[in-house]
Amino acid sequence: MAETVADTRRLITKPQNLNDAYGPPSNFLEIDLKESTVRRRYSDFEWLRSELERESKVVVPPLPGKAFLRQLPFRGDDGIFDDNFIEERKQGLEQFINKVAGHPLAQNERCLHMFLQDEIIDKSYTPSKIRHA
Repeated sequence: MAETVADTRRLITKPQNLNDAYGPPSNFLEIDLKESTVRRRYSDFEWLRSELERESKVVVPPLPGKAFLRQLPFRGDDGIFDDNFIEERKQGLEQFINKVAGHPLAQNERCLHMFLQDEIIDKSYTPSKIRHA
C-alpha cells in the first residue's frame, strides 16, 4: 500500500499593497446593511481608523490630511469653510469609508458597525467581532 504525503509547500505570493487589499474582490461580495444616516466629524474618522489599527489585522488606508494651514487667520479665503475644500475632504472621507467597509476583515469589527449605524459612538465600548447568524 502506498503512503500519501501531504504537500506542505507554501504558495508563492506577492507582497500586498493598499490597492490589492482594498481592490475589488476576486469573487463577488455583497454587503447588505440596513439604511442608516449618521453625522460624523473628522475626529470620528480618526477614532475609527485608530480602533481598526489597534483591534484588527486590517491594513487601514490613510485619511485625507488635516487642515492645519486652512485654520490660520488672514488667509484671504474661507479656510476650512471653503466650498472646494469641503468637497475634497468629503470625497476623501467617502473613499476611506468605502475602502474600509469593503474589506472582509473590517466588516466584522464592532467599531465599524457602530460608526456606520449608531447615532452616537460609544467610545468606551468593548472591542469585539460581529457574528452573523
